[in-house]
Amino acid sequence: MPDQNFGSEGKTMARREEYEERTEKLLGPILEENHFELVDVEYVKEGGSWYLRAYIDKPGGITVDDCEIVNRALGDLLDEEDFIEDSYILEISSPGLGRPLKKERDFARSLGEEVEIRTYRMVNKQKEFRGILKAYDKDTVTIEEEEGQDQIFERENIALIRLAFDF
Repeated sequence: MPDQNFGSEGKTMARREEYEERTEKLLGPILEENHFELVDVEYVKEGGSWYLRAYIDKPGGITVDDCEIVNRALGDLLDEEDFIEDSYILEISSPGLGRPLKKERDFARSLGEEVEIRTYRMVNKQKEFRGILKAYDKDTVTIEEEEGQDQIFERENIALIRLAFDF
């Protein structure tokens, strides 16, 4: 099979995914030992600098000390493995209140919780919805709106879904 030419954007995407996957593997034992959960890992460029970010959580929330424990342990492993070509800034943090639901475990943990959904296109003359997350699968998300009606969204039409919060 001939080599596929992805161009520089394709190479960057593949490299990002590789860095994120390898970082997740390194994080596994650290998080397990400390009873933390991995929410997400991202390798992104912002303002000319690369950032390797890991978002962690635990019941009751993450503290600055928790982030420091993971940062030191992961930093040491990243130095040993040395698989990231660019210089980067390592950040470990809590996912925050408005974090998007992305992974299977995010949806599973959020069943029965109130969520906000933004769609790419208008649905029934609106793009923002709020309701109780009732069901999900690889293609759809179902919420129960205030009026007790179920609303089903195709995942490909969802720009953002996150836990709802009121201040």
